[in-house]
Amino acid sequence: VQLVESGGGLVQPGGSLRLSCAASGFTFSSYVMSWYRQAPGKERELVALIQSAGGGTNYGNSVKGRFTISRDNAKSTVYLQMNSLKPEDTAVYYCNALRWGPYNYWGQGTQVTVSS
Repeated sequence: VQLVESGGGLVQPGGSLRLSCAASGFTFSSYVMSWYRQAPGKERELVALIQSAGGGTNYGNSVKGRFTISRDNAKSTVYLQMNSLKPEDTAVYYCNALRWGPYNYWGQGTQVTVSS
């Protein structure tokens, strides 16, 4: 099982980034996919979630209206489009795959830094 995040980097406040998470080794379409983030000295928090079927989504309050999660089951990839970025969005962003039972996988994380 592998989850490989990409797309992080340094961006100015107000800018945009698109994160990608490429999955392999499991039936991607059967899993709820999520993005979490963890800033220094803070707990890991849920950023966005997308259901396995139907594509229903949920967002953390701090990113609603700015971030959009999507998935391409044919490519086994989940995306996070981040717009209107703020310095407080600075964190390591992690991809997560979850299914009923002992099926809970994490990526290695990608750093997002929002700074002028």
